[in-house]
Amino acid sequence: MKIETGKLIGAALDWAVSQCEGRGCLPATAVWDRAHFKPSTDWAQGGPIIEREEINLEMPREGLWTAQMFAKPYNRRVTHTASAETPLIAAMRCYVASKLGDEIEVPDELTTMTKEAV
Repeated sequence: MKIETGKLIGAALDWAVSQCEGRGCLPATAVWDRAHFKPSTDWAQGGPIIEREEINLEMPREGLWTAQMFAKPYNRRVTHTASAETPLIAAMRCYVASKLGDEIEVPDELTTMTKEAV
């Protein structure tokens, strides 16, 4: 099912990040292991992605963190942005959008784990 990356959360978001990192495959249960890869909630896994991809995090406004990626070579043009309740979720949404686009195909078994019903 196609889902906006800005609505991904939980296992669906972690699965999408695993796709970007080359850690998973379809179907979602074949290789991807939710028990061991949770970059949207584990700083030890999400932090290095934020650092490597140079994702900029801004403090919450109206309760939401904002993550941004800029065009390279460095300039002020924002190429991707995402918001969420936590900095890790915002950053991982931004990362997924930068690699896979604003809408991605998510395995059906993970679609119930999105921010809003699709």
